[in-house]
Amino acid sequence: MSKQKLGVELPSTLQRSPAKAQRTYAKTLRNAEREYGRGERASRTALASLKHGFEKVGDHWEPKEHKGPSDPQAAAGGAQARERPRETFGGVDLLGHTRQELYARAQELGIAGRSRMNKEALAREIAKKQR
Repeated sequence: MSKQKLGVELPSTLQRSPAKAQRTYAKTLRNAEREYGRGERASRTALASLKHGFEKVGDHWEPKEHKGPSDPQAAAGGAQARERPRETFGGVDLLGHTRQELYARAQELGIAGRSRMNKEALAREIAKKQR
């Protein structure tokens, strides 16, 4: 989809993602910019909305099996999220996957030391590999 059609400039990872992910991000960003003005807060709001239904996999976003927050930061929301930011794990759906599922992705990505990692460490390393 083009910028003209959505009305916003999409990050490169979204340009390679399904149209629904692009629309979700664009619509939320436009609404957030009306509410908060352009800037980081509007961008964070749009990304949080995207992460509710999509997960970053490699260089693009894919639909999640079950919608919901992907990390403790997204689960907090509102003032609590702004005042006490937490780790976001780079779009990896920490809360929606088991350790075994994250381990399998880490294995596919060739992440060393994965057998000794807990769920958070696996998500962190997957996110690093996907940058």
